[in-house]
Amino acid sequence: MGWLKPKTADAKKLAIDPPRPQEGRHGIAIAACVKDEARYIEEWVLFHRAVGIRHFYIYDNGSTDQTCAILSDLLDADMLTIIPWAGRMKDVATGTTLNGQVIVFAHAILNFGGAYRWMAFIDVDEFLLPKEGRTVEQALEAVGDFPNVSLPWHMFATSGHATPPGGPLTLNYTMRGADPMTSKEDVRNFKCIVDPCEVTEVSVHQFQTREFGDLTANDAGKRFTRRARKSPEFYSNRFLQLNHYYTKSREELMAKLSRGWAYDTSPTKYRDKVLSIVKSIEEDVVEDRAMVDFVERNRIDLGQ
Repeated sequence: MGWLKPKTADAKKLAIDPPRPQEGRHGIAIAACVKDEARYIEEWVLFHRAVGIRHFYIYDNGSTDQTCAILSDLLDADMLTIIPWAGRMKDVATGTTLNGQVIVFAHAILNFGGAYRWMAFIDVDEFLLPKEGRTVEQALEAVGDFPNVSLPWHMFATSGHATPPGGPLTLNYTMRGADPMTSKEDVRNFKCIVDPCEVTEVSVHQFQTREFGDLTANDAGKRFTRRARKSPEFYSNRFLQLNHYYTKSREELMAKLSRGWAYDTSPTKYRDKVLSIVKSIEEDVVEDRAMVDFVERNRIDLGQ
């Protein structure tokens, strides 16, 4: 791995030297952290493969279920790299737990980024939904050569399901928070797609690039600073929408709270945060069938 320079004690951001572009680099790769995602990983892979993802870099944080076996069955070696990743690290001077996702994203860019035009950094409960075109790359054509795209979360909670319904996740959950640009804490956030050969600073939800600094674009190519992207004027989902299936059913929400989060040292704080987010989402919901329509129109097999 290349040189990583923590900018803060808790390593929420890392400065890097961008990788050199390889000859003939093309396509889009996804880098994601996983742990025990066997229940839904097949649908996530099948969907993203169908929308043109060239390679999946999966950082496995000690899965004990069939997650890795399912991935290996679904994807050939030229589309899948699984990296064993024990994500808990601490700063020696402060004892602060470092953000494992930030380190993962920097590692992916530095070691694999030179082969791709784009890299997306999402979780396995997040889906990149093209609204224009059939693939993610086609949807990104509106951005042109700009290297840093921020996609606001479209947050789906339980959609009224007390227990897991049968069939594909993305077809069962159609009720989301009405305003992706809400000011409610932790409900509004972004995930990014970047040109890895231009990235100079990495964090979970935002990046900096060599020429444009902290400027980022929405899916329509309109550019804002990282701070200004929080304004309602930034919002667009005309070309590409990020669906975040945050809780799934109520039963699965309770299981999520029991497990905690791999990178959070306070289970109580995590539980309170998640419940607050769910409450905020479900206070004002709208039906969003864009994913259902896309899957049906393009006859995408989700494996269920």
